[in-house]
Amino acid sequence: MKSRIAEKFKTLFGEDGEFFASAGRINLIGEHTDYNGGYVFPGAVDKGIMAEIKLNGTDKVCVFALDLDEYVEFGLNEEDAPEQSWARYVFGVCRETIKRGGKIAGFNAVFAGDVPLGAGMSSSAALESTFAFALNYLFDCHIDKFELARIGQSTEHNYCGVKCGIMDQFASIFGKAGNLMRLDCKTMEYKYYPFHPEGYRLVLLDSVVKHELASSAYNKRRESCERAAAAIRKNHPEVEFLRDAGMEWLEEVKAEISEEDYMRAEYVIDEVQRVLDVCDALEKDDYETVGKKMYETHHGMSKLYEVSCEELDYLNDIAKECGVTGSRVMGGGFGGCTINLVKDGLYDSFIAKAKSAFSAKFGHEPKVYDVVISDGARKLQ
Repeated sequence: MKSRIAEKFKTLFGEDGEFFASAGRINLIGEHTDYNGGYVFPGAVDKGIMAEIKLNGTDKVCVFALDLDEYVEFGLNEEDAPEQSWARYVFGVCRETIKRGGKIAGFNAVFAGDVPLGAGMSSSAALESTFAFALNYLFDCHIDKFELARIGQSTEHNYCGVKCGIMDQFASIFGKAGNLMRLDCKTMEYKYYPFHPEGYRLVLLDSVVKHELASSAYNKRRESCERAAAAIRKNHPEVEFLRDAGMEWLEEVKAEISEEDYMRAEYVIDEVQRVLDVCDALEKDDYETVGKKMYETHHGMSKLYEVSCEELDYLNDIAKECGVTGSRVMGGGFGGCTINLVKDGLYDSFIAKAKSAFSAKFGHEPKVYDVVISDGARKLQ
């Protein structure tokens, strides 16, 4: 990928720039907890976005997206926003850096990536983080890493129309090879946890489906959680988010909220605790408990939060049948991937069974992505 980018950069701009990269991410456990003030447990992966960049001494940004074979130029004022959705990520990062006092001027860039699109591994955060890190370095902006993550999140909110949490950009900026990260989405405190599951492998099975419900259903789930938290807050004013409540406090208001809101809140309260349980298990190298909690998350997302789908439930069932240690839907739901913790000795038979059975039922094979936990945003040598 690096040589392809370098060749195109030389052809377009007649010189060489500097290389930067950032990563896509997985989330081991802690789904739909971020906007409830809870914990998430992501790691950066060995698939991401790479860019070659050089300042050009003008007030124009010239960017080529190698995978799309598209070239765009834009200025750095608000009215200069490009129409292409991919270019708005780069423009948004420039604008959000400027809003934070960064002195940004024109530059040339070529970028490409190998994050599978639509698999829930957050290619957009990888793109934002690559450019946020690079511009901070090249223009000597002295912006700290947390603010770089917020630049990516604000880009989504203000230029791409997605009201996302902070997890994706956090993982992409702070990722560290061989480590997962527990992020407290209420306090923004984080801790690295060594992840070296000897005898096990992490693998994603991509259902290659995306159901249209996703964005409206996501907003409805969020509103459910906010209603449940508000009901609990009447009795317990200290409850800012569902993360602050226990099941006994939810029981107190069961008669006051809808059955649906109760189910959504039950899932979130359980999931917040599951992240903590997984952290404890990892510190003891207890991957069997990690796997058990992953299955519990899948059950909760399927039956209580209702964000799974037939294809993902089927992949989860196959994992159980094959004796896979842990399996669950990863990401927002309604399609995308399952994340699976598989013993080395079962890996080949599990993948073969998943491909043949899924293909027989749904007419196509799932895609398989092995996961290597890697570094986040960085300058390349």
